[in-house]
Amino acid sequence: MKSLLTLRNASLVFVLIFSVWALWPRKSTDAKAPKVGRECTNPARYKYVIKVAPGFYLPGLMPMNVGKPLQGLNIVAEDFEKLYPDTFIEFVGVPGVREWLVTQLSAGQAPDILNVNVEDVWQDTQKGWYVALDPYLEAPNPFIEKGQPGSVQWWDVFKYQAISRGKAAPDGKMYCISTDMVETGFFYNKDIFRKLSLEPPKDWIEFLALQQKLKDAGFIPMLAYVGNIVDWGVDLTFDQFYAEILPGVDIIKDPIREQYLDGYFDWDEIAFLRSKGFFTKNDPRYVAHWQVLKDWRKYFNKDISSADMMKLFVTQKGAMLWDGSWTVNKLARDPDLDFEWGVFYPPPMTREFHPLCCGIEQCVIGGSAVQLTVTNSAFKDTGNQETSERLKRVMAFLQFLHTPKNIDIVVNECMAFLPNVKGVEPHKELLPFDEILARRYTTTKWTYTFDMNFNEIMYRMLDLYLNDGISLEEYLDWMQKDLDMAIDTIVRRKKIDFAPFEKRWQELAPARAGMKALPPDAR
Repeated sequence: MKSLLTLRNASLVFVLIFSVWALWPRKSTDAKAPKVGRECTNPARYKYVIKVAPGFYLPGLMPMNVGKPLQGLNIVAEDFEKLYPDTFIEFVGVPGVREWLVTQLSAGQAPDILNVNVEDVWQDTQKGWYVALDPYLEAPNPFIEKGQPGSVQWWDVFKYQAISRGKAAPDGKMYCISTDMVETGFFYNKDIFRKLSLEPPKDWIEFLALQQKLKDAGFIPMLAYVGNIVDWGVDLTFDQFYAEILPGVDIIKDPIREQYLDGYFDWDEIAFLRSKGFFTKNDPRYVAHWQVLKDWRKYFNKDISSADMMKLFVTQKGAMLWDGSWTVNKLARDPDLDFEWGVFYPPPMTREFHPLCCGIEQCVIGGSAVQLTVTNSAFKDTGNQETSERLKRVMAFLQFLHTPKNIDIVVNECMAFLPNVKGVEPHKELLPFDEILARRYTTTKWTYTFDMNFNEIMYRMLDLYLNDGISLEEYLDWMQKDLDMAIDTIVRRKKIDFAPFEKRWQELAPARAGMKALPPDAR
């Protein structure tokens, strides 16, 4: 069964951990500064003290040091406690590192509800650390009024169905609730664009020409970190080259979730396609998409590792900033910003740009931002999910939180992410990202498909390649070794049977017959 790695976004190791890190407030010496978190000072008074690590929405935080400290979750917790006087909801901040996570979960000491990237959950589903949420998602949410979405199945309340349902683990179960959504885009200075008579481009050729005009005028055309290119840039360009041939190479389809996510390469499919010559020097599409990234590099800022991209953008030295939707919170609420800004998405790569591209609309690469899981701490009263009354109370709070009224209070307190509940509209400044999220999802997410070793090697080597440290030939050698090592590890760990893949591969031979530029072994 296809495991649908598509949205391990959001929700998203790089996007979410980087954004939380970037938005974390500076320490204040003001004695009257709002307290970060919410602590139970008298636990003996309550039957249940439920500990929640909500990540970005931790009360007391002031994202990007603009606006007011967050208090939305405190309001929701107080309302819940009025319904359940024997319960106290405690909010805590936790380190965003896997070592801490594994230590706490293995000892049964993790928060009851935890914001954690879904790829970390998937690695450990067999260990009993997390509660599968399917029975709750398939049942009514008792806090939603009869006749409203979610009153028959809790699933129905979520707005972005494709992304939300696409987060099933390799065992086919759902362990994460997608509270909100994040997407990337090109923030651009409308004043600079007007001055140079520029408009958001319709295709990649126009996009490159636009950047050249900006460069000739003395501006930095594109501001982005190397991590943006390794993650978002790789996925977007890869999809532009491979989307057209999916009918002949997409081997495994999930009959249940294919309606939500069509044509996505999981680790097993990548491993199989690698055996057919894909993702090597003999694969023209694979080679070409790395060349495109290198050619694009000349329009980025010189320092893509440590420069302050936001500062360069707000001081109007850079004309475009490639960043996530969380940047809206800074730009929209900055009283000193003295120019008009907008957002557009990368344009398609047409055949006129490259013969192996077909001009398909650029895909979605974002997804879930805050992803809430229920841990083994939630049923520590009995040690059994079936008999735990504590687990029922924990789930009740999670259901209470994910209702239109409460998600509006929490998510829309900040202009960073888009609420994933029907009936809750995002801030108007975030509407461009809402339109982007309606698109089809990417062909694969290279940064999240394999292990951290694969990711780190790709990151280091792509950084070197983009900055003229190694040649394309050397980079491809590194990537082939890196991919082969990652595939060997995953095949041994998962004990993948490729017989069904080969059978389906042969059945798709007629679809590949007319396709151009396939690797020699792919016929």
